[in-house]
Amino acid sequence: MTDTVRSNDGTTIAFDRSGHGPTLIFVSGAMGTRAHAADLAAVLATTFTVFAYDRRGRGDSGDTQPYAVEREIEDLDAVIGAAGGSAFIYGHSSGAVLSLRAAAAGLAIPKLALHEPPLIIDDSRPAVADDFLAHLDELIAADKRDEAVAFFMTDSVGMPPEAIPAMRQNASWGRMTAVAQTLAYDSRVMADTTRGDPAPLKQWAPVTIPILVIDGTETFPFLHASADALAAVLTNAERATLEGQDHGPAPEVLAPVLVEFFGR
Repeated sequence: MTDTVRSNDGTTIAFDRSGHGPTLIFVSGAMGTRAHAADLAAVLATTFTVFAYDRRGRGDSGDTQPYAVEREIEDLDAVIGAAGGSAFIYGHSSGAVLSLRAAAAGLAIPKLALHEPPLIIDDSRPAVADDFLAHLDELIAADKRDEAVAFFMTDSVGMPPEAIPAMRQNASWGRMTAVAQTLAYDSRVMADTTRGDPAPLKQWAPVTIPILVIDGTETFPFLHASADALAAVLTNAERATLEGQDHGPAPEVLAPVLVEFFGR
């Protein structure tokens, strides 16, 4: 069932609700929408009341300006309010970092699962350049959406430039360019955590709720390093690694891990 809620600044946030049981909210990563959560939601709806929402600037949600990470935290708080005032959270990729920032801000999150937060904390891959966000902002301001997505894919995600032409031929490219402005939002969510330095992770040491940090055996090496480093910093964290899975895990592999963690 699709519904909406208004965030603190009046922005309309759209969400789908399915299933029965304790509430579990999905927080998507860069360019993800609630539609991307449909398969996982279908598997988990037998155990949880699942909320999948469009982060601001995506899908059917609004995009009130100016953007601030604090507004995105308020958006999630509004969805938690619509869900009854407290909810488990599953955050994917940069959505995992947003979820962690929300927990640190004191939102009513009793447990949190983080899948492959894309932190760059060592030399296992190049750090994101200091001027990355400024250039991304320039491309978006000039409405160069195609260039913005390509730049994000190469200079933030780390895709080789020669992979971009083939990606442009995929039907998903148009969906990504449609929400290109939100790449700057996710980059602000990541902030100082992609510079090759583990020190910024210490900001989350005071978060004491149970947290599960998940990665997959087939993912990028830097994501293993970031998952290990984050779990080591967090006060009440545990680790899980999904055999044979990459940054887009199969719902039937991920779901049992989430059911076990949130079901305790």
